[in-house]
Amino acid sequence: MRIHFIGIGGIGLSALARFLSAKGYKISGSDIHATPLTEKLKSLGVKVYIPQKEENITDDIDLIVFTAVAKENNPERVAAKKKGIKTLSRREFLPFVLNNKKVISVCGAHGKSTTTSILASVLKDADALIGAESKDFNSNARFSNNDLMVFEADESDGSFIDSNPFVAVVTNTEPEHMEFYNHDLKLFYSHYEKFLKSAKIRVVNGNDEFIKSLDLPMKKVYLTDAKNIRYELRDNQPKTIFEYKTREFEVYGFGEHLILDALLAIEAANEFISMEEIAENIKNYKGIKKRFDILQKEDNFILIDDYGHHPTEIKATIHSALLYAKLNGIDKITAIWQPHKYSRTVDNLQGFVNCFEGVDELVILPVWSAGEEKVKIDFKKHFERYNPIFADKIKTDRKNIMLIKDNKIIKEINNGLVIGFGAGDITYQLRGL
Repeated sequence: MRIHFIGIGGIGLSALARFLSAKGYKISGSDIHATPLTEKLKSLGVKVYIPQKEENITDDIDLIVFTAVAKENNPERVAAKKKGIKTLSRREFLPFVLNNKKVISVCGAHGKSTTTSILASVLKDADALIGAESKDFNSNARFSNNDLMVFEADESDGSFIDSNPFVAVVTNTEPEHMEFYNHDLKLFYSHYEKFLKSAKIRVVNGNDEFIKSLDLPMKKVYLTDAKNIRYELRDNQPKTIFEYKTREFEVYGFGEHLILDALLAIEAANEFISMEEIAENIKNYKGIKKRFDILQKEDNFILIDDYGHHPTEIKATIHSALLYAKLNGIDKITAIWQPHKYSRTVDNLQGFVNCFEGVDELVILPVWSAGEEKVKIDFKKHFERYNPIFADKIKTDRKNIMLIKDNKIIKEINNGLVIGFGAGDITYQLRGL
């Protein structure tokens, strides 16, 4: 069977493509631009077309799966309709992959990629589909031909309710992607309730306000369950160490939010393996790309890439950066922020204004629109307390960040801790790609 993915360069569809390719399916796909993800797929033998066009849809394709960004007028969807090839959205396709699996399904506005990746490292023999690339096995997918599947579910399109959860894990239920739910909180929360009710086992953040309102049998975890918390550099890597149920655990990275993610993973994994195995296997977790991803570390200069694109995420990560800088003897922190989507920026504007507290310097790049219509936002006025620097883009070489405005270098940064935030192309700018 040949399956063609429209939008194969996205983190979600690329994971499905990798997984099914390893399983033996013939896979092809297309995207608008080539990226490191599409290049990795090509190295695995996947046929990738750049750009998207009608000619890519050939008669030997049995099924087409498309990303939510590919609308009905997408040339490949138009060609598929003409040829009568069956076409499914990613959401409609998920049961094809998950319905014969015992799925540990992880969802939530924040921390789901980290929690899923920790679970995948702990349950090292399970299949895995993650919305980020694990540094443990250098991929966002792992095929082990196992009945057990660790899966990062997606609430942005409501598809998490279609993930066939045996174990449902909820990191938090903070409202996000409200445009999909017509800005209807009742509709939004009803999806989480349906997700939890469909699972046999439920592992949840006990401090979440909506979770508290549900009358369901749930295994609740609390940050206060962790004792003797400390932060150390072990083998020059940031580690958060804590005690839980008489055992010591260590997890890559710094911050209390990581402890909560780890506790959720520990309790979910404990349905299948012992605490002793979990304490050992969790050491396999080495972080995920684009989440507190340390790109460079020199004397008095550290460059970090982080996917944070919501105020809650950015605030937690800045706290981690402050801890990390202190342990490395660095006293200056620069944040480079690429706002992601006009709708998210407007909906959370005051949260964004407040979340950068603690940084010494703030650089703001143009909004990554993700296909949205442009909205005027007076960043200079709203962020005046930071006296921000506005740049069009950045360029990097070793131990040097160049801020570019109107095709001119307006500033170079070559000391302190520099951390980039955003879900757009800032990750490639930070890497000089």
